[in-house]
Amino acid sequence: MSESHQGPSRRDAVRALASAIAAAASFDRLWAEQVHQMAAQSAVASGGAYVPTALSRHEYQTVERLADLIIPVENGAPGALQAGVPAWIDMLAGVNDQLKTIYKDGVAWLDAAMKRRSAPEFVAASPAQQTAFLELIAYRRNDSPDLTGGIQFFTWVRRMTVDGFYTSRVGMRDVYLGNSPSATFTVPAESLEYALKRSPLA
Repeated sequence: MSESHQGPSRRDAVRALASAIAAAASFDRLWAEQVHQMAAQSAVASGGAYVPTALSRHEYQTVERLADLIIPVENGAPGALQAGVPAWIDMLAGVNDQLKTIYKDGVAWLDAAMKRRSAPEFVAASPAQQTAFLELIAYRRNDSPDLTGGIQFFTWVRRMTVDGFYTSRVGMRDVYLGNSPSATFTVPAESLEYALKRSPLA
């Protein structure tokens, strides 16, 4: 069947989803699911591991660590890494300059901030150092000239991690979201609260 009979192409879905997320708007769940499928297919094509195209390897590793801290594995329940969230984010950043800039600038800010605190770049810091610093930028109540950039970046990462997780197959199984399917997607408040409680940053 041709794409004209199936609806928008996958490439169109990626662009539409990236634009909606950059605008902080609700989006079609099917767009998000298609991006997950594309990321999985890309991983298979590259030998089993997703190879980032928008972010550098270091930037991607940082996003992986952030996503893992936001929604970690808990009591056997899969986390953001098992849901393919970092790959999902990279694919969206690859078609939207605003998102790409947010992540590239955000990782650079995070590394510089860690180095000012006599620590290595973020991914090379100890888990305790990582968690302690993220506890500062995870809350808007800590806003200050020194932390504003990090708070804004972490807000983006947390939001997109939760969006990516709950539109993935493993994420949708993690928390029951109700009987009524919806064409548009907004993370239910209960699910967001549940996801954040799993994090050491809650």
